[in-house]
Amino acid sequence: MVPARALLGPGVTAIRGPKKSQNQNYKGHGLSKGKEREQRAPIRFKTTQLNTLMDVLRHRPGWVEVKDEGEWDFYWCDLSWLRENSDHTYMDEHVRISHFRNHYELTRKNYMVKNLKRFRKQLEREAGKLEAAKCDFFPKTFELPSEYHLFVEEFRKNPGITWIMKPVARSQGKGIFLFRRLKDIMDWRKDTRNSDDQKDDITVENYVAQRYIENPYLIGGRKFDLRVYVLVMSVFAECLLWSGHRRQYVHLTNVAVQKTSPDYHPKKGSKWMLQRFRQYLASKHGPQAVETLFRDMDNIFIKSLQSVQKVIISDKHCFELYGYDILIDQDLKPWLLEVNASPSLTASSQEDYELKTCLLEDTLHVVDMEARLTGREKRVGGFDLMWNDGPVSREDGPPDLSGMGNFVTNTHLGCVNDRKKQLRQLFCSLQVQKKASS
Repeated sequence: MVPARALLGPGVTAIRGPKKSQNQNYKGHGLSKGKEREQRAPIRFKTTQLNTLMDVLRHRPGWVEVKDEGEWDFYWCDLSWLRENSDHTYMDEHVRISHFRNHYELTRKNYMVKNLKRFRKQLEREAGKLEAAKCDFFPKTFELPSEYHLFVEEFRKNPGITWIMKPVARSQGKGIFLFRRLKDIMDWRKDTRNSDDQKDDITVENYVAQRYIENPYLIGGRKFDLRVYVLVMSVFAECLLWSGHRRQYVHLTNVAVQKTSPDYHPKKGSKWMLQRFRQYLASKHGPQAVETLFRDMDNIFIKSLQSVQKVIISDKHCFELYGYDILIDQDLKPWLLEVNASPSLTASSQEDYELKTCLLEDTLHVVDMEARLTGREKRVGGFDLMWNDGPVSREDGPPDLSGMGNFVTNTHLGCVNDRKKQLRQLFCSLQVQKKASS
């Protein structure tokens, strides 16, 4: 999957799944009964998030907010509501909520690695080592304490390298530390045991020990990671990507940590748009290297979702906006660090606010509660369709130079895209089609 050209700017991508999906009767990106939806207007929405999301929902034409126990059509729920209510809440055909019930198969660090390892073994059995190697985009990882002995064996094979410890279910850099000696793990284990002695009813918190990437790509001497937003309409049905870029000042590439830096600028923040990052790389390394990097990132999104296709409960009422965190090393190899189920939608600067409001507007366009789309679209604003019973090719792309044929993916990740113009053309075209058919 190779982006067609080394253009610079924002890009987006999407994935739609195989014909034998559980949701093969799901028509388009929105409701299966468009005429019924029109009669149900206005669309009643509910959310507990008071950030850019609330701004976008309140300004969306024909949408009205409901509070407390009022009936709703669209609920951007938090994970706690999902845990408590999803298994015993009846939802009408048209209703949509913002999480899959067991999203954690991809978003908990230990489950993500377990599923990727299992999927890699499956690919090796069914398609060979070359295909399985396409899953080699996450650092060597072990779950502790359950895989402690396996970790020790690997640790002793490569003495002196740095490892990073991460709690499997926390975010914003909390609980993370680096180590080079097993003694540091013993001290950590002792601390957890002491905590257990005080609270016998609390089990030991699981961590992952992950080989630390010691050769990260630096910009201005600083480490950074990429945040790519991936909208999944059903697993494995649709995946849409919106890209952001962030720069960090310490080992932990997280804005929540950055804000404690003495040189953090609250108005400017510390993020680049992905198009700026792609332009920077092209000037340093040339278009071909950039094409390869972004092709490898496309591979991460698809393979990671394929790894959970058989385990995530794919409910037609559900969609999910995932936040992928990707680190680039000095060889321009992308590494998947983690996937977030509730990526922050709070803006850290004016530029970040504009990015996130556009992201959310396009998310609602794709979820399509208004039933305006046909389901045949390859681009919706900043989102590109990336998978549709097989990879979607970009029609205006040059020949693929990778030796894999003439196929190029439809991804415009990091490329120039006049989003507003695209949306005007899209909805104008849909209006014309609707008039012609009526």
